[in-house]
Amino acid sequence: MSHIVTVTTQIRDPIALGSACTRLSLPAPTLGTVRLFSSEATGHCVRLPNWRYPIVCHLETGQLSYDNYQGHWGDPAQLNRLVQAYAVEKTRLEARRVGHSVVEQTLPDGSIKLTLQTGGAA
Repeated sequence: MSHIVTVTTQIRDPIALGSACTRLSLPAPTLGTVRLFSSEATGHCVRLPNWRYPIVCHLETGQLSYDNYQGHWGDPAQLNRLVQAYAVEKTRLEARRVGHSVVEQTLPDGSIKLTLQTGGAA
């Protein structure tokens, strides 16, 4: 039986965030306080390619702080890639935790299809 699931992603898991950064060949997230253009933010900081300021992940709320000046200081596609990679890695972690296997397929439009197989149906 097949089920389609839509996921709204909030970045809350430091292990999945680190795995997403590894997947995208980004530096590992660092915990700290960073300066954005006109403010500071504290959390798990991720440096995206060609972004002037890092993305700051507030794991306790799932929210992100960043300043890309409406795309002038960083391509939003890079942020979308991070969120997508995080969602894939978090799904993989949770599926493995309950004994499911995961098959990943990248689709022509860049989206990623994950198929979870329950332990008994393998």
